Parts: sequence; structure tokens; C-alpha cells
Amino acid sequence: MLARVYSAAVYGVDAFEVEIEVNAGRGDTAIVIVGLPDTAVKESRDRVTTAISNSGYHWPRGRTTINLAPADIKKEGPSFDLPIALGMIAASEELDAARLEPFAFVGELALTGAVRPVKGVLPIALEARRRKKTALFVPSANATEAAVVEGLTVYGVANLRETFEALRGEQPFPLPTRCDPSSLLKKARQEEADFAEVKGQLHVKRAIEVAVAGGHNLLMIGPPGSGKSMLAKRIPGIMPPLTLDEAIEATKVHSIAGLLGGERQAFIGLRPFRSPHHTISDAGLLGGSTNPTPGEVSIAHHGVLFLDELPEFKRSTLEVMRQPLEDGCVTISRAVGSMTFPSEFMLVAAMNPCPCGFYGDPKRRCRCSPMQVQRYRQRISGPLLDRIDLHVEVPATEYKELSDPWPAESSEAIRERVEAARQRQQARLQRLGSTASARCNARLTSRQIRAFCQPDEAGAELLKMAMSELHFSARAYDRILKVARTIADLADTEMVSSHHLGEAIQYRSLDRNLWG
Repeated sequence: MLARVYSAAVYGVDAFEVEIEVNAGRGDTAIVIVGLPDTAVKESRDRVTTAISNSGYHWPRGRTTINLAPADIKKEGPSFDLPIALGMIAASEELDAARLEPFAFVGELALTGAVRPVKGVLPIALEARRRKKTALFVPSANATEAAVVEGLTVYGVANLRETFEALRGEQPFPLPTRCDPSSLLKKARQEEADFAEVKGQLHVKRAIEVAVAGGHNLLMIGPPGSGKSMLAKRIPGIMPPLTLDEAIEATKVHSIAGLLGGERQAFIGLRPFRSPHHTISDAGLLGGSTNPTPGEVSIAHHGVLFLDELPEFKRSTLEVMRQPLEDGCVTISRAVGSMTFPSEFMLVAAMNPCPCGFYGDPKRRCRCSPMQVQRYRQRISGPLLDRIDLHVEVPATEYKELSDPWPAESSEAIRERVEAARQRQQARLQRLGSTASARCNARLTSRQIRAFCQPDEAGAELLKMAMSELHFSARAYDRILKVARTIADLADTEMVSSHHLGEAIQYRSLDRNLWG
């Protein structure tokens, strides 16, 4: 007997439908799985047969052939256990195969028949809806994640027997899992870290506000203990809330990376904040390995990637970020094909001015030789610095500021100004008929820069002089114009004037003083 069961597999950040054909024939008892299965799929033979037996059912005792179509794409992971088991039960004529047609199934089986959570359920649910499946059966731990997809009935199942009895009509289907993603976004709040707790550093907060308002990358340079990490951790709290589309995109990446499900969060309602250690490998940051998976630059999609102690990262690791910073996506090529992961993030980096950290400090003496300072700074290449829009110095906070009893400005107040600036950017893009690819000033194309960021006469003269005196690159020229456009948006001014450009140039001149 032949049975067909539908499932799906993840490829990159999307999923594709997998048709599982189970044919029970005559001959010696054998189970053959074809269709480019990896080791985890091949091992499902023993898991599935044991789970079927322990659930009180039978599997075909002759030669059973299991085909995973399409056969030209490699199938990975244990998520096919549940559909394979149902197909084998149907092939042994204990379940009418036609009852399986409208549904899709995904889940790993324990030897007891319990259904365990798997990765990538959200993109699988999106694919099931696209294929017009009536319902999707997933592990109970993944049900909320899949229920984010509207227009698809999601059943969370605990074990194989429960699923089989519902499909055969011996008991009612489990209650569908309901989830309103809009309500999850409203409930999500960044309550732990607030800029009101940060004393002093007003010019640094201003630079952070400008960076967040335009989605620009930021580098903070200062001695140890000056508050660089403390400031960085509060940046997601002043970013605009995630839209529903952005939240689903971020959740897809976290799902594929295995950061959802079980006891963890089932939906990303807050801007991601990732802070990898400086010992991270190229593949860990960019993504890759034998079976390409998202790296930190993709997990931080629509959020913040914070690199503390920037010169301590391997130079080769930092250089792989050039393409993601420029394109907003990362393409990983392997012999079996290439995968593209989204990586539209805000880079926030922090570093000391020298190995000991006190170069230029008026109160602490630097112990580093000029050659040590030069080698330390040369670990960061010029092309990478060019891709960081704002460079700001973070000095040590004075006692007078630390002991001030009055709270500083709150994150909520800063976020209101940031949101107003972002709304002006979106309105401008829509009014002038720009493409939707640019969500903020940092993502403006060359054509959009010419249309939106042209300075007045005094500003053009100031920029000409700065380019001549400070020897900025052509990329830095574009980024100065983008930052100036953001500063003008914060001031609710349509024209980019000389004082907007002056502040933008100031944020680029620090690296010339340090690396010149």
C-alpha cells in the first residue's frame, strides 16, 4: 500500500514542501529511506519503528520504501519523524491515507512516542499556509510559534498516539492553538534598562540618539569603566517598536537558529540585542558550517549587534562583516548551493583607545608605547571604519555627575523623538515614490542621497573643506550626508544646513585624529 504525508523543510530562512511517500511491499523486512536524507533522517528508522511499537501500533513488516520528494534537495534534521511514522501506520492499513492529504506534519519522536520540539517551525507554518493546507500538526512546545501565522489552523500534539487517534476519528482533534501577534507586540516592553539610569555623557547620548534615529552604525571609544557597555545595552529601549512584519522576520531567524521553543520565548516582540564574545569564529559571526545556519549578524536582524572590545576580535572575523553592513544580507556558498540570510542590523562597537585603556586620559597615565598603540588601532581596518557612520569619545564620568540626585532623561522621551524622526523618513520615501527597501536614512541608495540629502550653499562649502582637510573617502562622504539628513529630521527641518553637516562631520573626525 502507498501512503502520502506532507511536511516541510527549511532552506535558508524559508521552507519548502516535502512530500513523504511510504510504500509497503513484500519481501524481507527492511526500511529504505531515499531522497537525499542526512544522518539524522536516516536514523529516524529506529526512532520511528520503536515509537510506533511503544504507542501500540504496527508498522509494515515487508520491504518499506520511504521517499522524500523533491529528491534533489538534501533533507536534514529529525523533524520528519512524525510524518514518516504516520505514513508507515497508514501504509500498514491502519489509517486511511486520504485523511492525511489536507494536513502537514512536523515533529521529532522520542522512543516512547512523545513528540519533541524542532527548529524552524515558523517558516514551515508559512509554507503550509502558502500551500493551502487545512491544518499543521506540530509539537506542543512549538504550537504558539506556528500559531503566529494567520489563516492556518495549528494543532499542538504531545505524542504519536494522540495524533493517530484524532486522525482516525477515535477522539476529537486537540483544541487549535490561538495566538495574536499584535497583542504580543503590545505587551513587549523594554523595562530592565533605561537611559534615566545613566548619569552624564550627554554628548554620547546625543550621538546614540542620532544613530538610532537613522539606523546608523556607531563606534564608542573610551577608557575602561566609562559606561560604553552600559550605554549600548540601553539602545534597544529607544529604538522604534518592531512592526509585525519585522517581528515575523526576526522570529524566523531565531526559529531556524534554535533559539525558540520549549521553555524559551515563542515570538520575538523586542528588538534583538546580540553581544558575541571576541573569541567568536568567522562562521559563528557570519553563519555557515557544513550545514549553513544563521550567524550573529543574522540573529541580530532588525536589532543591535554589539561588539565590545572591538580590536580584540580577529581581523578576519571583522572583515567578513563588510558585505552584511553594506547589503543588509549575507550569502553563504557551499558545494551543495548557496543560502542568503537577512542581516539588517545596527552595529554598535566599543573599544579602548589603547591596550591599557588610558591613552589621553587626563587623570590616569598610559603605560603603552607609541608602537603598541599603533598596532592596537591597526587591528581595525580603514574599510571597516568607513562603514561605521558615527565615532564618539566616551570619557570617564565625573563625581559631580555621578552624585547628581536628579534622574537623567528617560528612554521613553528619547524614543519619542526617534520615532518622530523615523516617521518623517518614511513619509519622505513614500511621498517621493522611493522603493520600500530603504527603511531609514542609513539604507538610502546613491540616487536617494542625491534626492534627499543635498545641503544648502553654506553646507556644501563646509563639506568641501572637510573633505579636503580630513581626507575622507567617497564612502565617508555619503555617510556624512546621511547622518546630516538624520540630524535635520530630528530637528524637523527639511533642508540640510551647515550646522547639521558640522555635527555629522564631528562624528567622523575622531577616527582621523586617532588613526591619522
